[in-house]
Amino acid sequence: MTAATAPPVHEPGEQGRSGQPDRPPGGGEQPGPARSPAAATPGVRLTSWLRHGAGRRVLPLAVFAVVLLPLALVFPGAGSWPAALAVDLSGPLGRAGDWIIDNRDGHPLFLYFFGHVSNVVVVSVRAVYVILLAAGWTGVTALAGLIALRLAGVRLALTCVAAFAACGLLGMWVPTMQTLALMVVAVAASVVVGALLGLAAGLSPRADRALRPVLDTMQVLPAFAYLLPMVLVFGIGVPAAVLATVVYAAPPMARLTALGLREADAGVLEAAASLGATRRQRLLTARLPLARRQLLLGVNQAIMMALSMAVIASVIGAGGLGDRVYQALASVDVGAALAAGIPIVLLAVVLDRTADAAGSRLGAAPLPPARQPLLRRVFAGWYGRLLTLLAAVAAAIAGRIAGTSLWPGSWSVPIAEPVNRAVAWMTDHLYSGVPVVGGTADWAVRFTGWILDPLRSGLQAAPWWLLLLLVGALGLLVGTWRTSLTAVLALAAIGVLGVWEPSLDTLSQVLAAVAVTLVLGFAIAVGAARSERAQRLLRPVLDICQTMPQFVYLIPVVALFGVGRAPAAAAAVVYALPAVVRITTEGLREVSPAAMESARSLGATGSQQLRQVQLPLARPALLLAVNQAVVLVLAVVIIGGLVGGGALGYDVVLGLAQGDLATGLVAGAAIVCLGLMLDRVTQPAKEA
Repeated sequence: MTAATAPPVHEPGEQGRSGQPDRPPGGGEQPGPARSPAAATPGVRLTSWLRHGAGRRVLPLAVFAVVLLPLALVFPGAGSWPAALAVDLSGPLGRAGDWIIDNRDGHPLFLYFFGHVSNVVVVSVRAVYVILLAAGWTGVTALAGLIALRLAGVRLALTCVAAFAACGLLGMWVPTMQTLALMVVAVAASVVVGALLGLAAGLSPRADRALRPVLDTMQVLPAFAYLLPMVLVFGIGVPAAVLATVVYAAPPMARLTALGLREADAGVLEAAASLGATRRQRLLTARLPLARRQLLLGVNQAIMMALSMAVIASVIGAGGLGDRVYQALASVDVGAALAAGIPIVLLAVVLDRTADAAGSRLGAAPLPPARQPLLRRVFAGWYGRLLTLLAAVAAAIAGRIAGTSLWPGSWSVPIAEPVNRAVAWMTDHLYSGVPVVGGTADWAVRFTGWILDPLRSGLQAAPWWLLLLLVGALGLLVGTWRTSLTAVLALAAIGVLGVWEPSLDTLSQVLAAVAVTLVLGFAIAVGAARSERAQRLLRPVLDICQTMPQFVYLIPVVALFGVGRAPAAAAAVVYALPAVVRITTEGLREVSPAAMESARSLGATGSQQLRQVQLPLARPALLLAVNQAVVLVLAVVIIGGLVGGGALGYDVVLGLAQGDLATGLVAGAAIVCLGLMLDRVTQPAKEA
């Protein structure tokens, strides 16, 4: 039985919770007419409406309108941002760039700090490069294969050997070693810097709050925007490329390190503290070992982002494979670009698989010796590490004795000429004139004329205040008033920077590419979620596509579509599609089997199960896929400035080519604001 709740007892003259006097003895009502809900005062009705969810969402939008409409009346005009509300930063930034250039060779800050940093980077990269050349192709290939053998077995070892052999067969051995040397130094520095930042964020909530906006900005900022400040400070060459790569690749390491430290098992930490361990001992013996998986995942992410940035950094003289790709794209030599692009993909696959295998071994129960393959048993333990090193040294010495430390030129297989002939054939037969479907050039022209141009014209013709209200409404729809305010301020900052028109041009390309990406990605994901065979066939394709650096996607796009805004959007679609397919497929496959079985028992068809059960229950995954599509598409649309994408990407490339700090940094800041706005309106807030 449940005890009855006693009525509240008040002292004589005390008021109840409603603020009204107590009823008189006998339970009679107070004299006077009864008050109906309709007779409530306007203040009461307003208060109750504001407490409602719709009121809380509409009120901030009304505030935005009250603020923006008077500004629209004071500054009338077309859709463009009013010049009176813009700030010209070209003068201050130009003077800052001139001061850096004038004092780079004589100021103590450059001589005794940046100069030493530059020298350390140059010496480190050169030392690694000399070691790789001294090891020769035999030593490097043997070492890569043996490390993969120890970590994952024969299959990965053969993959690594085949990948390095393919780099030599394509005539790209020396550029591959240049890129690998830069990668070794950049990844090592990124891991150290990211681990230190993550250590601070994971151990101190105050440091975490301070670092979070910095890391957000660093991850949204496009790769090109990192290059211009580095070039101004360090000049064109390896130091600027390495340091830009470190800044770009350190944030994921920092985030994952902080995550691993914060999610350490509280019971283990409490047990260590009860045994008298100091804070430092708890960190070294409990927190860091418990965070090993996150740490190694951070290393893996740092490797992939460093490779992507190292390729892009070829624009500022980093050399290596990226320089070959950049020069080939500049001359529209698709064959040469592909010959350098294939080793980049192979290098990315090898590094990704090796780091992933190392992470999989952490925390896994070791197999009994009797069940391990013979080679794994031979190369296990500390003697296995020593044997690996000795075998690699022996292979390097054997290669030097044979006089083939560099890959023999007679073993190379040139593919540039056959590829260029194939591209010429496609130009003659596939660019236009294909019956019914038309050619790739026709597709590009139609996509530009039917989608990109109207979308850009519509955005640029719309009143600026209306766009701000629309962004505010979207922010309120998916999040809270904080989300909406952040998005509105980010879009307004673009106008204040004076790059409203090119930013809307970039926005039109992003929206069009995201729409195509979501249509294709959701369609492919639905098929993969319903068929195990389709998922198995897609998995290696998605793995390769996700490991390819952004720069490489421009090669097939230029071959098929030429240059322009449509090819830049096509490259963005291909780059973002794998992430959308993966996230959506996982979301659909994780729908509760009980819900699916219930729908089938009620006679729902396959289409009804998808529309009424799977898609609604997978809504969080679908929204995450949309958010990732926006972020990834924006990154490649900016790089599309190299192939005629124009807009903000072109401004960044132009500022980098001419050393124009004002043009490059303003465009980079506008890209950050655009990315922040798009991220906020596509990422639902938890408190919404």
